Amino acid sequence: MTMQSIYAVGFCAHYSQPGDWAFDYALRLSQNNGLQLNVFHFLTNPYIPGDTTGKNISAGERKQLVIDRERELRMYYDKRSGDFLDVGFRLCEDNEWTELHRCLLVREFQVLVLPNISPGAVFAGRPINEFADSFVSPVVLVGPDRSDQLRLNSRAALIADRLELSDCSWEKITTATG
Repeated sequence: MTMQSIYAVGFCAHYSQPGDWAFDYALRLSQNNGLQLNVFHFLTNPYIPGDTTGKNISAGERKQLVIDRERELRMYYDKRSGDFLDVGFRLCEDNEWTELHRCLLVREFQVLVLPNISPGAVFAGRPINEFADSFVSPVVLVGPDRSDQLRLNSRAALIADRLELSDCSWEKITTATG
């Protein structure tokens, strides 16, 4: 079997305790393995179905919103990443599914880390477990109750030995469709 090479970790930002836990995990994975960490943030909140942030506003208001969100993103995660410099930031304006697949295709990440913000959380309009289970790359969900609570989709479970899981309990995601 061919082993997938990992060059970069993708992390979807969320300003919450599970978001901080997920970032800390993604940062540790990146630091310990010399990987690029790419932080993604969306204008519309992927955890809120039907969020219309950034829609139905003027071009000037949208431009300012993008500037403000990118500044907030960089300030928050620059501080959290400390001395680790191999961190990139991307504010995504398209829908989550399209943007994350586009980033995957251009190799901005090989492993995706998502905060699981609450039991029954939704991401990109689907239950987060279903999203993760159906996503085409390895996905690690962190939370919602503890920093060491990890759930892996089947692709991530295949490379679990390379995902810095020694201090964490983890389980494989199972859904009715997967």
